[in-house]
Amino acid sequence: MVSLKDKDILHGNQFSKKEIDAILRVASEFEKELKQKSSISLLKGKILATLFFEPSTRTRLSFETAMQRLGGGVISLGSVEGSSVAKGETLIDTVRTISQYADVIVIRHPRIGSAKEAAEASSVPVINAGDGAGQHPTQALLDLYTIRKEVGTPKGLAISLVGDMKYGRTVHALVELLSHYQVRLFLVSPDSLKMPEEITSNLKAKGLEVVETEDLMGAASQSDLIYMTRIQKERFSDLSEYEKVKGRFIINRDFLTQLKKKIIILHPLPRVDEIHPEVDTYPGAAYFRQVRNGIFVRMALLAMILGKR
Repeated sequence: MVSLKDKDILHGNQFSKKEIDAILRVASEFEKELKQKSSISLLKGKILATLFFEPSTRTRLSFETAMQRLGGGVISLGSVEGSSVAKGETLIDTVRTISQYADVIVIRHPRIGSAKEAAEASSVPVINAGDGAGQHPTQALLDLYTIRKEVGTPKGLAISLVGDMKYGRTVHALVELLSHYQVRLFLVSPDSLKMPEEITSNLKAKGLEVVETEDLMGAASQSDLIYMTRIQKERFSDLSEYEKVKGRFIINRDFLTQLKKKIIILHPLPRVDEIHPEVDTYPGAAYFRQVRNGIFVRMALLAMILGKR
């Protein structure tokens, strides 16, 4: 029996395939339940604290929605400027304080490793909602849930991950989950934004076929699914370097016509110019379905961490 009770969720590589399957199974159960009723009183009396030191729309709101759909409550740090962080309070002291008020903490912070620091300081479980260019494990879980819903098992799929492989915490976490399946990966990026070598080496050591390329059309024509990502302007200390690579990979209707086959398109969002709005009506454009799936996966995690599933 799989149990995540009182566990921190920090990194994509922490999950066994059995744990992944259990999380996605519970997510599916919650999705079915919510078709019958708007909320479930499973976590009544429990409190989720959201600590976001970087901007967020989908992750923050879907976690808050998930907790409220489960009958629990939510407290928030609010703006950094309106908290004691603005007075110079350390991350560790902030987390120590918040953990006195809540049963579980979700944190996003610009520094790699910050979620681990928070988990070590906290007296309640901590969920990493993005630690800079490090990891985003709950996004990876909802991505995998979406893949299963759109095409079935990931086993044997050819997948193109496109854009920012260097700083892209979503792809860093996703490939860790995909390493449990016999997938073929095309990592499409400018040379300056290639996947960190330690990650690609680990994938290859697990027996995955990994192809690094700058040819989006060539990779997509061999793939069942495209996972687009944004070139992240905020990760560049030198904006001239960002200008060199922005807009490098774009999917539009003309691209899909040249592709000559249906393909599933995912994106963690927000997008800038890498997916043209005209693609939104394409049957394989699953990125807004992907957004909704985040509620069910995060409901599953919260319920399992708090020992209710």
